[in-house]
Amino acid sequence: MRVFFTGGSGKAGKWAIRHLQDQGHHVVNADRVPSGLDCSELLIDLCDAGQVIGAMSQFTDFCELDAGTGVPTYDAVVHFAAVPRVMIGTDGECFRQNTLSTYNVIEAAVKLGIPKVIFASSETTYGVCFADGEVKPDFVPVDETHPTVPHDSYAMSKVCNEATARSFQARTGSDIYGLLINNVIEPNEYAEMFPAFVEDPALRRRNIFAYIDARDLGHMVDCCLKTDGLGYEVFNVANDDSSVGILSDQVIAQFYKGVEVRGEMGEHETFYANKKAKEMVGFAPKHGWREGLL
Repeated sequence: MRVFFTGGSGKAGKWAIRHLQDQGHHVVNADRVPSGLDCSELLIDLCDAGQVIGAMSQFTDFCELDAGTGVPTYDAVVHFAAVPRVMIGTDGECFRQNTLSTYNVIEAAVKLGIPKVIFASSETTYGVCFADGEVKPDFVPVDETHPTVPHDSYAMSKVCNEATARSFQARTGSDIYGLLINNVIEPNEYAEMFPAFVEDPALRRRNIFAYIDARDLGHMVDCCLKTDGLGYEVFNVANDDSSVGILSDQVIAQFYKGVEVRGEMGEHETFYANKKAKEMVGFAPKHGWREGLL
């Protein structure tokens, strides 16, 4: 597939692009800064609607001129670009850039007839990650039916983006899938970060004791590219196991006392449910911190 990918110069985007290329997809990266990857790139401001639709409808490489058949079209758009969290700039600017860029990307895609959009939402929409103080989930494991009532501008922007995506899908009938991505971990970060998580599980409370390996995130994007006809859907994206060394029962006893537990949980099962992604798009994560650390 020919894929227009935004935010491929970021941490998650680089891994996703490399994985998609390994699967045979042709990826064009649209970002403010170069990625350093071996792919075609357009340096644009996604908050400028004209630049977005222009980038999606122009040549991107000299080799595309040789066929003499006009500008090639895209099969899908993957939108990862965003201010990645609060407390980088102002709250308002985080919200503005994230909501405006997402509106521009999805609007351009559907107006150009691109049949599929995959966009990055976030674990933060469930209101736990960036809360002032401790906010516990309504139930665990947290699945896609959990309320999304965040307290911060980043998560607010992601909830608004989900509403934007749902509206464009209802209007056009395109396939638009949202990925509620948990904390992205690169392979080298297991040795750097996870010994502390084993020593002090409380460090993972804000991430609902979950994570997603960057390689498995790329796999999830590919699963969505290969799955047609779902309309509008959102999917939690996390690995199968939790990100701490203690057992699930111990996590519940220490951190989720009084919280509803829905069903039996495995010894190290993720508290950020990924069942929907497995059942609907064939998500099958295979990397984990235990292999990377132990």
